[in-house]
Amino acid sequence: MEDKTMATLIVTIVIAIIGFVVKYVNDVAVARRKDKLERVNLQLKNLYGPLYAMSESSKIAWKKFRSKYRPTGSFFGTSTPPSLEDLKAWRLWMSEVFMPLNLKKEKTIVENGDLIIEKEMPQCFIEFCAHVAAYKPVIKKWESGDYSEYLSANNFPVEFDKYVKKSYETLKDEQSNLLNSLKII
Repeated sequence: MEDKTMATLIVTIVIAIIGFVVKYVNDVAVARRKDKLERVNLQLKNLYGPLYAMSESSKIAWKKFRSKYRPTGSFFGTSTPPSLEDLKAWRLWMSEVFMPLNLKKEKTIVENGDLIIEKEMPQCFIEFCAHVAAYKPVIKKWESGDYSEYLSANNFPVEFDKYVKKSYETLKDEQSNLLNSLKII
């Protein structure tokens, strides 16, 4: 075989091998991005999306409740305690609006804990679940006509809504970036 033919054959084989390696590396990268997108979609669909929607609706309901009942200061302020009408409204809104939403949020967290972004359960999730758990006996007392308690032994964690919103937005950004990198959108 001539040197020129041999060189052409070797160059052709090298180019084919390089093409195969480049395609393989690209296919692996695309598969990884698709796997990551699938996980992000699950996190948004089953955990952070529902939590964000429920947190936002809870905040809107809370603002509406507070605009009507004791709109200034703390609801259970000691200088002027709530009236019987205020307490009745509190029980109604807690029983029919806030606690049902809180129970759905608690269930979403417990059933989808494997989708949490971090390696460990966020502290605000633990505190939120403790808040909900401590409200259950209070509501049970109300059902039997005992109104001696009105609050959970554990306060609602103020960082809960902020964490949920930030996580939701972070995942939406990541989802958008992954979709762009896969040229799906």
